[in-house]
Parts: sequence; C-alpha cells; structure tokens
Amino acid sequence: MNIHFDNDLPLVDINKSLFIDDKPLLDVRAELEFEQGAFPQAVNFPLLSNQERHEVGTRYKEAGQDQAIELGAELVTDVIRQQRVASWLEFIATNPQGVLYCFRGGLRSKISQQWIFEHSGVRFPRINGGYKALRRFLIDSNERLIAERSLLLVSGSTGSGKTRFLEKIPYSVDLEGLANHRGSAFGARATPQPTQINFENNLAIDLLKQEANFPEKKVVLEDEGRNIGGVHLPISLPKQMAQASIVHLNVSDEERLQTSLQEYAIDMLSDYQQHYNEEEAFTQFRAAILESLARIKKRLGGERYQRLNRLAESALQEHEKTGRSEAHLAWVNDLLVDYYDPMYRYQLEQKQDRIVFVGNQQEIMDYLESL
Repeated sequence: MNIHFDNDLPLVDINKSLFIDDKPLLDVRAELEFEQGAFPQAVNFPLLSNQERHEVGTRYKEAGQDQAIELGAELVTDVIRQQRVASWLEFIATNPQGVLYCFRGGLRSKISQQWIFEHSGVRFPRINGGYKALRRFLIDSNERLIAERSLLLVSGSTGSGKTRFLEKIPYSVDLEGLANHRGSAFGARATPQPTQINFENNLAIDLLKQEANFPEKKVVLEDEGRNIGGVHLPISLPKQMAQASIVHLNVSDEERLQTSLQEYAIDMLSDYQQHYNEEEAFTQFRAAILESLARIKKRLGGERYQRLNRLAESALQEHEKTGRSEAHLAWVNDLLVDYYDPMYRYQLEQKQDRIVFVGNQQEIMDYLESL
C-alpha cells in the first residue's frame, strides 16, 4: 500500500513560543508513550494503539517500511480510521492554532496530517522532529536557564508557609507544585506524582515563562533538597541552589503550628475527599498519616515514634468521630518541636553565610521588589 503525501503541508520548527504561549499540542503517539512523558498542553489521540504500534514496529524491523504501512492499513480499518480522524478534527475545531507530533516527527505524524487534510482540507501543521526534538529542547533549556538565571531561595522552618508565600510571587517557580508533593515525609498527595520526564518538562516550561515574562527578576525558589518525594531535580539545579542567596521567612511558632495543622490534617483530608467517597477518603487519610510517621520511625527513635503514633491514632479517632481537626495539634506540635526544628536549625547553620535577608512575608516581598 502506498500513501501519497502532500509535501506542501506545513512543518513547524521547534521554538520557545510553543511552550511560552501554551500552544495546543495534538500528540498522536500511542497511549503508553504519552504516559511515560508528555507536555502539559498536549492531548493524546493516537494514530495507533499500544498493541497496534507494537505489531507495526515489529513488522518494520523485520520487513521494512512498506510492509509496516501495509500492516497498519490492515489494523486500522476504515471504521477505526474514521473514528480517529474525527477525534483529531474535534481537537482542531477547538484548537485551530495547534500543532501535531509523533515521536520523531516521521511517518505517524505525516500520515495523521495527511488524513486530516484528505478528510477536511485543513492544513494542520506538524512539528519537525516530533516529541524527541521537543524533549531535547526542554532538556537543553533546563541546563541553559539553570546556568544563566540568577536564583534566590526562600527558606523557613517547617510550617512557615513557604509554598503559600511563593504563590504570591509571580516570578517564582513552585518546585513542590510541579512535583505534586509537599516535600516532606508528610508530603504525599491523593494523586500520583508526575513521571520524572514530565517533572523535568514542566520545570523547563516554567523557567522559560519566567525568563520571558520577568527577564530582569531573579528566579525565586523554595530551598529544597535534591529529591521531592519520588522525583529528583535536574543534576545542575541543586549545584546552583547550593550557591544561591537565601531569604529567611520568620514566622511565629503558633502560626507555624496552625499552618502545619492546616496542611497535615485539613488540606490532606480535603485532598482525599476530592477523589474518594467520605468513608474511603478518611481511610486513605488515616493510612497516609500513619505511613508517613512510620517512614521516619528510624530517625525519630523507637520511644518517640511510639508516643507520636499513639497521639496520631487518638487524634484520628477524635477527628473521624467529631470532625474536629484540632485533635491533631498535639502530635503535630511534638513533630515540629522534637523532629523538624532541630534538623532545620542544623541545616540553617550550614547556610548562614548565604542569608541576605530575614523578615516576615511583607518585609521579604518588599525586599524582593527592591532588587
């Protein structure tokens, strides 16, 4: 089977505006490829299913392109083809300014582009080099921007509300938000973390937008470790962060306790309630609290762990029975005072020479605006 390709159909070279402007992306790779790595503005409507792609790929290796195309035509019947083209045309109707791509910008995207043209007359553009080239561009962008942009870190004791503070700074990059994790033993959310590839892609896109919108501003980040839950920062970023200046957020102990209660009890339960029914949400919430404590059991020590575990169990029972989240204050307070604070003070001592400003939220905001 021979496919006639219209060589005049548009081809788009990769540039930063694809990501800065959130250009709608039509991804025609198989579902499995999309799950492994994609872009936030991409929608997946495959040319070939996972199984079809596997079979066509095997035929390509064994017998060449013509035989692979022949098999693809057998697998993608006229009815299936009509359904897939209909999905693409629906996307195009909503996103006429979009572009499409496959893995390397080759046969799959060319076939998809040709079918769209034959069925509708729409000359929908495809990306030169496909996903692989887009991914390479973002990897290179991460390295360039991490090296070129001036970083400023926000530090503060556990419960000081650093993430909420960053939300008020338009030229900040929220690493924990990108990682879908609060960055501590109690940081897991109801939904999974992104793949490592997606985390890196999204970080590069945020850095590109920060560069485009705030070229004269420092990139403000939370002072993080190398890992945020199960994802890790690009190797060059922790190296740059280790040399960056720091502003330290001062918050009273009472405010820190209330913020921690909000995050560990109220927000965490609310997160589960958005994805489960009432009973299952509390079951998941209970498991998350107790598993998080168990995760730091060795560092807490046996006696301290048992005490905190008893307090947490009691608080969970009270919370479930009465709906009162204040029951968690006892174990949250002990966790802050006995575990997080000593660890944070030690870490901060190692960074004293890099602290350029100390203040509350408004004072730090004023300082940032003065830079």
